[in-house]
Amino acid sequence: MSDLDLPKDVAQGLADFAAAAKSALGTDLVSIVLFGSAAEGRLRATSDVNVIIVLSRLDPARMDALGEPLRVAHAVIGLSAMLLLESEIAAATEAFAVKFSDIRARHKVLAGKDPFTELAPSRNAMLVRLRQILLNFILRTRERYALASLREEQLAKLVADAAAPLRSAAALILALEGRPPQPPKAALETLVAEIDADNSRELLANLSKAREEAALPPGIGRRTTLGLIELAQALRARAEKLS
Repeated sequence: MSDLDLPKDVAQGLADFAAAAKSALGTDLVSIVLFGSAAEGRLRATSDVNVIIVLSRLDPARMDALGEPLRVAHAVIGLSAMLLLESEIAAATEAFAVKFSDIRARHKVLAGKDPFTELAPSRNAMLVRLRQILLNFILRTRERYALASLREEQLAKLVADAAAPLRSAAALILALEGRPPQPPKAALETLVAEIDADNSRELLANLSKAREEAALPPGIGRRTTLGLIELAQALRARAEKLS
């Protein structure tokens, strides 16, 4: 974990979990892969610690042995684990093209081999999934806004949760347009500048603040949430022009 820029408690929790997982899963374990913001040293107060555990097969006894280390890591460092068979990687890459495109760009191997370096979702799968994610974000965020519009603390969580899908979508749009790759946060900043959305600088600042501090100043959450929906609509319109 020495090459990862992580808080000491998170780094220790990951090391403990990786050791326990290797012991529990034995030869069934192919790899443990950290992905997302933790893999690039950008873990925030609202971030989960995301890992993929790749297995050669599922053995019930070994899965039972993994349960306690997984529960401890979830409680202590917010670990969220995807358990994936090695034989499922290609299908998962096509089904969840945006997620796995981001995983390929931002991951660190904690144990075993790297199963994602040469992975490449098809262009068609990336286009379909990109459009699905943006439309789903718009629909779900409207619902969450209706439920939480008068609750500032819930709106801050809603805004923080918006960062991952919007940033990943922006990075994929740039890639599908054939432009140089950028980290997700920078990609969203680039597209927002090009779209010239109203109050874009404030919008992105509030997005970062919600992620880093898990809170927003009073009265800011409603305006920011509605602005993020408008931004997602603009990104979706851009994605619809791709082929």
